[in-house]
Amino acid sequence: METGKEHIASVVAIIPARYQSNRFKGKPLALINGKPMIQHVVDRAKAVKLLSRVVVATDDQRIADCVASFGGEYVLTRDDHVSGSDRLAEAAELLDISEHDVVVNIQGDQPLFAAEIVEQVARPLLDDPTLPMSTLIYKIIRPEEINDPNHVKTVFDHEMNALYFSRAPVPFQRNPEDEHAPTYYKHLGFYAYRKGFLLTFVALPEGEWERFEKLEQLRALEYGYRIKVVLTTHDSIEVDTPEDLKRVEEYVKKNTIDAL
Repeated sequence: METGKEHIASVVAIIPARYQSNRFKGKPLALINGKPMIQHVVDRAKAVKLLSRVVVATDDQRIADCVASFGGEYVLTRDDHVSGSDRLAEAAELLDISEHDVVVNIQGDQPLFAAEIVEQVARPLLDDPTLPMSTLIYKIIRPEEINDPNHVKTVFDHEMNALYFSRAPVPFQRNPEDEHAPTYYKHLGFYAYRKGFLLTFVALPEGEWERFEKLEQLRALEYGYRIKVVLTTHDSIEVDTPEDLKRVEEYVKKNTIDAL
């Protein structure tokens, strides 16, 4: 009789990529210095030694064909998913990933992320097999981001477990004359899930906080699940608009050593 063996978790990156976008249609295929944005993301992910597999999850054949053209792996998902997590969960099922393995959600619109942050977001789940989910935060440096609802703020406890995420500036400084201003942290859209929890998460009903803030990670907190937050020193530029794309392209031109 075989004795039980401890499962050593693998870490798989799944990159959700949609063609339809309200603010920037077809952005995964937008060129950055002559290379599609989705290829920049895949190439950076492939450079992360911790990852055993890098897969693009898309509902669009044009994106799938693009990924295939540069030798990347993709999986075609349904086109009716409400969120990236729903697409992630379907892809994890289609890829037959083990329940105990770690799935890292790398956004397809963040072509300049530092390879180190993938290790940072996945490490808590590798170190603590009871942890269902983790994500990244970054200390806000630019004051204009504090009141910008597109930059989600985070508060957490002394053990780095998330307490709340909000588009509002939290914490609120009740006394503006206080010489000690609060430190604000913004949420970066990188998540790591235990695959089994990912399926549980997407099956949960929409949470009330989630409905108001339009932040799906609040669903996990509202239903009592723990989210570990990891403070990183690496910011990550999201491409939401054509103007963001220009900003990224200028950065790549000026930082050719760091560009893939």
